[in-house]
Amino acid sequence: MKLSRALPLAGLTALGATAAQAETLTVATVNNNDMVIMQSLTEAFEQAHPDIELDWVVLEENVLRQRLTTDIATGGGQFDVMTIGTYEVPIWAERDWLTPLDNLPADYRVDDLLQSVRDGLSQDGTLQALPFYGESSMMYYRKDLFEAAGIEMPEQPTWPQVREWAGQLHDAEQERYGICLRGKPGWGENMALATTMVNSFGGRWFDMDWNPQIDSPAWQEAIGFYVDLLNDFGPPGASSNGFNENLALFSRGNCAMWVDATSAAGKLFDTDESQVADKLGFAPAPIAKTSKGSHWLWSWALAIPASSDSKDAAREFITWATSEEYVNLVGEREGWTSVPPGTRKSTYENPNYQEAAPFAGFVLDAIQGADPTDSTLEPSPYIGVQFVGIPEFQSIGTQVGQMVASALTGETSVEQALQAAQRATERTMKRAGYLD
Repeated sequence: MKLSRALPLAGLTALGATAAQAETLTVATVNNNDMVIMQSLTEAFEQAHPDIELDWVVLEENVLRQRLTTDIATGGGQFDVMTIGTYEVPIWAERDWLTPLDNLPADYRVDDLLQSVRDGLSQDGTLQALPFYGESSMMYYRKDLFEAAGIEMPEQPTWPQVREWAGQLHDAEQERYGICLRGKPGWGENMALATTMVNSFGGRWFDMDWNPQIDSPAWQEAIGFYVDLLNDFGPPGASSNGFNENLALFSRGNCAMWVDATSAAGKLFDTDESQVADKLGFAPAPIAKTSKGSHWLWSWALAIPASSDSKDAAREFITWATSEEYVNLVGEREGWTSVPPGTRKSTYENPNYQEAAPFAGFVLDAIQGADPTDSTLEPSPYIGVQFVGIPEFQSIGTQVGQMVASALTGETSVEQALQAAQRATERTMKRAGYLD
């Protein structure tokens, strides 16, 4: 943090010498809708905290992860607040890269945080980051198209059913595609969705001895299914589509189905933002051979790097941005479907949110039903549904994501892509000392 904002002379006179300058907090965050809303409320925070100014660095998800990882690993100190997730928190906390968040003020109401989300952001019972929003994954679909085609959504859809429905509803000439899924490479992009498919097809990233399992029959079946599904019934250029791109496609009515984050529900139900708000249906994420690991668990959270020189001011900001007060502020200014979901019990008990968000109970059940400690059919040595909770996974997941994307574009076959991914992961695990 820097001392940078000089006040006008009149202001200096009024506020006195001690308020001559405000501290500037540099906040790094991701470019999704919830974070854009947080940025838009800068004035509300600064009015309540005139001694603090916010300077935003908003980045695409993959770029954000690279920038933050490099900065915190080198002690660069470029940022006072970092937006990180349930993958980074335990790994970075173990290295003492984060500022523990104990002794939070009573009015913050720590006990109001959902237990599963709170546990994912804690080390030895102490929070290391505060949850901004939490999510699982689910399926969105166009009820009008399903009804016209005589398709009835079951309580628990399967991936083979999804493929059959996608074929029935696909109409490329009308720019309406049977299914939209993440194709953009990245461990938090295409591999988040692909890993839940692998889990449900009975696969896992590693066996109990940390041997990679990427060329296993379960991976071949799951990734082959994913590639064929998107190539047959997905939009053109699917390998470039991540969360934001697919959200835009579905909101415009270009997708009959979309499997992605529960956090998109509010925007899709917002009639000002979505052309399909009155046609929107939702269902659990599809399954294949098992429901284990079929829907992910994630939380974007705000953390204070140990390298920050302004920990007290940063703490003021992140407690405000993750508070019940902030949720109510967003609800009043932006509408109740826009409040950050998946973090606080009080959000789901709020009558305003219950009335505006018919998906609220469904999403809460999905978040609470995801189990990062038991996400694969066969035993696995790691924690995580859509990721593996080891430091090496960031590079492994991104590399494998690039190879899966190459299969999606037809540059390689699925078999070749997974064999290459297997070899690369074996080399990484040997260098890291997991394998002889």
